[in-house]
Amino acid sequence: MNKVVTGADEAVKDIADNAVIMLGGFGLCGIPENSISALIRKGVKGLTCISNNAGVDDFGIGLMLKTRQVKKMISSYVGENAEFERQLLSGELEVDLIPQGTLATRCMMAGYGIPAFFTPAGVGTEIAIGKETREFDGKEYLMEHAFQSDFAIVKAWKGDTAGNLIFRGTSRNFNPLMAMAGKITIAEVEELVPAGALNADEIHTPGIFVQRIFQGSNYEKRIEQRTVRK
Repeated sequence: MNKVVTGADEAVKDIADNAVIMLGGFGLCGIPENSISALIRKGVKGLTCISNNAGVDDFGIGLMLKTRQVKKMISSYVGENAEFERQLLSGELEVDLIPQGTLATRCMMAGYGIPAFFTPAGVGTEIAIGKETREFDGKEYLMEHAFQSDFAIVKAWKGDTAGNLIFRGTSRNFNPLMAMAGKITIAEVEELVPAGALNADEIHTPGIFVQRIFQGSNYEKRIEQRTVRK
């Protein structure tokens, strides 16, 4: 199976309106910059985006919010995006805020093929409204379902033509979890090497989870918040 595609535009060519997409990254670290740009060029609408963050106003998913391509955000933290706030308060954007650990575990369970799990996070809060709860050993737990997504789009440091991925530093955040979970997983990498060139002991995501891979370019790798001494 040839997993290598020519670039971001080919990788996302069959993502249609109203698709459910997972996007890896934490803040602005490890986000699939090239693929997001390709989705904007494609003009696909009505997307449901599952991502820890919603980017910032002029970068990441924030760019898709600006072009009104996102119908619903499923996220954990969204505090850096003024346009997100405006769309939320005006009722233009559906939002499902989820505890960060629950978000990660719902991705993981999708990859493992486990339909649901129980967690104490969110019990007794608005998050629990309409959800099943159960008691285990005298403690109440909330049932959460694994995500179901059409595509997962991740960004790795290095990958090979078989789809094996290595993440570097803090970019190894939501990316490996989401790579397992998509029906179709698209990986963009900074460096693409032939199959067999990677040290097997260093691979974080096995190629069996990846259907498409391409070498990206011109990564900005922005820092969301920078604090320096005077």
